[in-house]
Amino acid sequence: MPFLTGLIRAGIRTMSSNTYVPGTHSMAFVTVPNIDVAKKLAHGIIQNRLAACVNIIPGLTSVYEWKGKVEEDSELLMMIKTATDKVPDLSKFVRENHPYECAEVISSKIDDGNPPYLKWIGETVSKPVLSLEDKDKIDS
Repeated sequence: MPFLTGLIRAGIRTMSSNTYVPGTHSMAFVTVPNIDVAKKLAHGIIQNRLAACVNIIPGLTSVYEWKGKVEEDSELLMMIKTATDKVPDLSKFVRENHPYECAEVISSKIDDGNPPYLKWIGETVSKPVLSLEDKDKIDS
């Protein structure tokens, strides 16, 4: 019986509004060549409910090896907050709409954070995809 009581208590704690299950949400990172690409991807990501928020961070310098040569480029970084179960669809969307031959899409699970913000992420990405009318409001 103590085992069952422990499970019930754990379940009650998990269902509490202030309890966050680590790994429920993720941050994904995508590099892009310019602001136009970043904004186009960000709007598509939000419109398709693949994430709740996309931050576009300018001023990035990337140094990497590509096709046997060391390259250096100015880029922007997109920091994308989403539900972990949306990451595969987010990655697919980026790959299909990104100008790079090999788009960077990496993610890391969120272990902890501000409970109301994490709740907002979950609520936002679980809504239906935006209608064309709603998409026009975001684009303007």
